[in-house]
Order: sequence, then structure tokens, then C-alpha cells
Amino acid sequence: MGDISQIKALVFDVFGTVVDWRTSIIQELEAFGAQKGISADWAAFTDDWRALYQPSMEEVRAGRRPWTILDVLHRESLEKLLTKYGIDGLSEEEKDHINKVWHRLKPWPDSVPGLHRLKARYLIGTLSNGNIGLLAWMAKNAGLPWDVILGAEPARAYKPLPEAYLRTAKILGLRPEQMMLVAAHNDDLAAAAAQGYATAFVARPTEYGPHQTKDLKAEREWDVVTDSFLGLAEALGCP
Repeated sequence: MGDISQIKALVFDVFGTVVDWRTSIIQELEAFGAQKGISADWAAFTDDWRALYQPSMEEVRAGRRPWTILDVLHRESLEKLLTKYGIDGLSEEEKDHINKVWHRLKPWPDSVPGLHRLKARYLIGTLSNGNIGLLAWMAKNAGLPWDVILGAEPARAYKPLPEAYLRTAKILGLRPEQMMLVAAHNDDLAAAAAQGYATAFVARPTEYGPHQTKDLKAEREWDVVTDSFLGLAEALGCP
């Protein structure tokens, strides 16, 4: 473990690190499909939706379109998938309900108790590509005890652009070395470390389901490596 004595704030990647997006969405879509009499491979639908996540943000990162929040990008991707899977006849209200499944993602079992322990010593918040409304409703629905919701929207930059990390620290009035990013993704941690952040890797080996091949383990010597938020709390000496 590196010198973490300067750390004042822990900021968290959210999708996959704090919440189990894949299981949550599959379960909701299966229930929706059963209620509406719509048959589809909802696991594949969910994976396809997530696969459009990075390409949609890259259009914004590369400057090919103006700043656009993730709720809008998710909705555009949803429209493409409804066409691909031959699902039609849904009302705007039903499409909006499906799109806001991202607001209702369920946390991993250790997330809420671990966050409460970490919050006792540190300021805790998000550093997510999710927009403020998405993350606020997710926190409300899942009981996530954030002190602050930060990330792409207030920074006006999607990770892994440097501005996403640097502006988040600046908003809190902190230097990057006073910040620790907690994430289940090695590339996110590498981007944060390049801007001076301390880093904590939390393994989520089933984020992408039973056949996950990426981020199964830490690929560098991050400041903390653990398999849960409770383990992170222990490593950081939180009560």
C-alpha cells in the first residue's frame, strides 16, 4: 500500500464497482417482458446495451457531438436495440421506464455497509460517467450514502479524459493526491493514477456475467487491492 495519509476523499466508479448493473437490468427486463408478453433474450439485450456505452460516449469525448448526458445516450442506444430485437409498439412512457432501469440498479451486497464504514472517516462520492439525476435516483433507490455526487456531468468530461479526474478534485477543493479512486476497472484506475490520484482496486469478477474475461484481478500494484468495500474499509482503518 502506498502512502495514503493525505487522502481526504474517496470517489467511486459506480457501474460495476458499486452496483451490479447486469443482473439488475436482466431481472427488470425479464419482468417487464413477462408483464407485456414480449419475448427476447434479455441477457443478450443487456449486454448489447452496455456494449454501446463506450462508443456513445466517445462521440462526445472526441468532439463529434456537443456535451450530452448519459441518460440521453442510453435512450438513443435503447432505440437502436428495440429495432434490432424487433420490439415495437411501446409507448414513450414505457420506453422511459425501461431507460430509467439504470436509475434502479441494485448494489453489490457489500456496497452499502462498506460505504457507511468508509464514510465515517472520509468524504465519499461518485466519480462516474452517469449524470447527476441518474446517480441521485440510484442512490435514493439503493440506499447509497454519498456525501456528494460528482463525475462526468459536473466536470463536463467523460472518463477517462484527464479533465474528469482533475475537475472533480478541483470541485472539492482538493489536490489529486488527496483523492482516491475506487474502481473495479484497471483502465479507470490507470487514468486516475496518471492524474495523481491514489487508487483502490475492488474485484468484481462477475460484473459481466459468468464468462467475464477482463478485470478479474488487479493488473498493477494499486495502493489498495481488495475484493469488497468492507475489505477496503479494513485496509484504510475505518471503524
